[in-house]
Amino acid sequence: MAFKINTNVEALNAYNALVKVNAQTTKAQLRLATQKRINSVADDTSGYRVGKELEGKVYIMKAAQGNIGSAKNMLSTAEAALSSVNDLLIQIKGKVAEATDPTKNLSALASDINAIGDEISSIFSGTKFNDTTLLSGSTLPASGNFVFKTGESESTTVNYGTLNTLSLASISSGGTTSTNITSITVTTLETAVRDALGKIGNFVQRLDVKDDYLSSAIANATASVSRLFDADIAMEQLNATKGQIGSQVATSMLAQINLAPQSILSLFQ
Repeated sequence: MAFKINTNVEALNAYNALVKVNAQTTKAQLRLATQKRINSVADDTSGYRVGKELEGKVYIMKAAQGNIGSAKNMLSTAEAALSSVNDLLIQIKGKVAEATDPTKNLSALASDINAIGDEISSIFSGTKFNDTTLLSGSTLPASGNFVFKTGESESTTVNYGTLNTLSLASISSGGTTSTNITSITVTTLETAVRDALGKIGNFVQRLDVKDDYLSSAIANATASVSRLFDADIAMEQLNATKGQIGSQVATSMLAQINLAPQSILSLFQ
């Protein structure tokens, strides 16, 4: 080995090794502190991009799952109202049947039917979810459609019938009288209400399926994000300990190699 004073190449190599060991130790310690494997794009460029894309999809799917919950709550509200209307229509049919009994007071029965009809009208106009009228009124979508985003790129259109076009004139606000009571029919209204209830049930079933799918998709996507971003704490602890020991050894070796040129002084004695 040549003896040189001006440039201690061996010491430079030892120094570079020490810098590398310290950098690896610092990275392991940072991962332990943040519990993240990727703390900057430079740590894993492709992994960072894929992970962030997955995080975005998870965020959208969670929002869609919230939309599904809102849609089911809305449908439950409409279902409860329509079930009440259905029960009231049954009462009206009973009153009409009673009117065929000559011993009954037709005026009283007509008043009962009008009162029930007014209540049905009140249910139609007053059934709301978050200030949106669900059965009739100016805030109901003209098409009767309620559109919910129920997936990453999927929307579900909820429509349980054109209830906002149904007429209650014959059974409310005095529309039923003692002279026309026996001719009163609510068949059209009853059919529309029952059809709407059937559609609501179908939509709830579909939304339940979408909800289950999103729960599974969110769990899988979150697991993928975890594999990309989360640090293996046990492994990083091993790396940090290894780096600390390696740093101490490299520092000691650098000190020894840095003093090696002093041996040339023996040539001048």
